Amino acid sequence: MSERSLADKRPTASKGILGLVAEPRILAWLSVVLLLAAWEFTVWAAKLNPIYLPAPSGILRALIDLFRTGGLGFDLVITLWRIFAGFAIAIVLGVAIGIWMATSERMRAVADLYIAALYPLPKITLIPLLIIWLGTGGPFMLTISALGAIFPIIINTVLGIRQCDAGLVLAARDLRANQSQIIMKVLLPSAIPSIFAGIRLGLGVSIILVVAAEMVVGKVGLGGRLFLAGQVLETEQVFAVLIVLAILGIVVTKIQDMIDVWLGHWRID
Repeated sequence: MSERSLADKRPTASKGILGLVAEPRILAWLSVVLLLAAWEFTVWAAKLNPIYLPAPSGILRALIDLFRTGGLGFDLVITLWRIFAGFAIAIVLGVAIGIWMATSERMRAVADLYIAALYPLPKITLIPLLIIWLGTGGPFMLTISALGAIFPIIINTVLGIRQCDAGLVLAARDLRANQSQIIMKVLLPSAIPSIFAGIRLGLGVSIILVVAAEMVVGKVGLGGRLFLAGQVLETEQVFAVLIVLAILGIVVTKIQDMIDVWLGHWRID
């Protein structure tokens, strides 16, 4: 092979590698690897005390130990149950209330006042009151999870239904559809993207509130373990639990993105 042909191939290979690295997903993961490497090197070079900032390798060992012998898997399951059980309640009630508000002037006039008062209120401030009313068991956790999600779902349901094309509603009435049929076959399908936007917002708030409530009262759950590890200065365990929460956030976000893409295709079809 001639020297010229070798020279022609080298830029192509180099360009291919650079193009692969510049691909958005690979670039995102590469940035994570570089951050962890820099973090590990900084802790090693500065000889930092693990109490203040543990190295990623130490956090990984703590994470494996917690899953293997520390019951972190059980805590994760408990936290997920609390989040999604309360979240499911919020979806059912939020969509139902939103439909009622969007289709009834009287209901909207009454509910708007309460939503305007309660939605901006930091839900975490309700924890002491809910403990007095419900104790620290399951009902309390489900309530705090549902409260975090219900208001965004209600608001987005109302918004989505009210933005429905009036011509579709008139056409359904011309076809002698009753109110229930109009809601189920016209208004609700039209509002699904908006409802899903509210669900996305609400789920994030539910996760935050459940973990915060577990830190206050929970003996089990990720929040309770996070608080206990901090109390005894087990910084590696604190970071390990935070990593689990971060991974949970990534997984939930990616699933929501896939559902969002599916909804987009569904609307086009």
